[in-house]
Amino acid sequence: MRALFAALMVCFSAHANAQAWPSKPLRYIVPFPPGAFNDTLGRTIASELSKTLGQTMVVDNRPGGNSVIGTEAAAKSAPDGYTIFGAALPFSAIQSLYKTSFDVTKDFAPITLAGFSANILVAHPSFPANSVQELIDYARRNPGKVNYGSSGNGTSVHLAMELFKSMTKTYMLHIPYKGSAPVVTDLIAGQVDVMFDNMPNVIGQVRAGKMKALAVTTAQRSPQAPEIPTMAEAGVPGYEQTAWFGVLAPAGTPREIILKLNGEITKLLNSAEVKERFAKQGVEVRTTTPEQFGEFVRSEVGRWAKVIKEAGIRAD
Repeated sequence: MRALFAALMVCFSAHANAQAWPSKPLRYIVPFPPGAFNDTLGRTIASELSKTLGQTMVVDNRPGGNSVIGTEAAAKSAPDGYTIFGAALPFSAIQSLYKTSFDVTKDFAPITLAGFSANILVAHPSFPANSVQELIDYARRNPGKVNYGSSGNGTSVHLAMELFKSMTKTYMLHIPYKGSAPVVTDLIAGQVDVMFDNMPNVIGQVRAGKMKALAVTTAQRSPQAPEIPTMAEAGVPGYEQTAWFGVLAPAGTPREIILKLNGEITKLLNSAEVKERFAKQGVEVRTTTPEQFGEFVRSEVGRWAKVIKEAGIRAD
């Protein structure tokens, strides 16, 4: 009877603590510097949840190491419901690129997927190829002559090109940079031939005629640029790759808190005002249950582990 009473008291205490949550400020870790969309997402969520939860939520930017630094900080945080983490596509790949002290599929509790953004395959205006098929043909005729830039090894735009190369049996020289802005600058200057990049980063340059768009990486054409064909339409059937964003907590965070956060965040993201604001930045809101997001993360980890292994990608 004493053992049963003790067990009941533990359950009651845990339930009471979950119900009392939150009783102090929360932290939203962003593994990227201010200004990137993941930061925008975090600040949007933090601003609104501070109102609905009645506690301040502080955005904590922890950039570095292709998001490894911020991810490790989140993984090692107390699973008490006071740390939330904003993940993006590199989250799927870092396990295969680095020796980490955490496991992305075991050390996090998924809350919800937040949305997707298309990448665009772009080229310098003087580049000989004016379509995806012409790029494939040119690269096959000139192996190693075509170069492409990326914002770093293991980033979503690097993986997008490695997937393209694998599916099209082409070889192009990779030039990794420390971020997207310098790649865009060098492509406009003609020092880089082609690149993939997130739509918000390059669509303005495409519209200004400073680079030409060959295809988007989503399964359907983007509402933000319906004139640009998909990769499948342009000659690579089955190709699909998007930059994704999601929200997680440290593994072991009480189930009641995960469900509460899922409800509040999905309601916020699906509001007409937020959907419209994010759409202008090239991001399509898409939310899920915690279980659906967990399954998505596991499938992404497996998918990119295969691409990284086949391409022989190494960390910077």
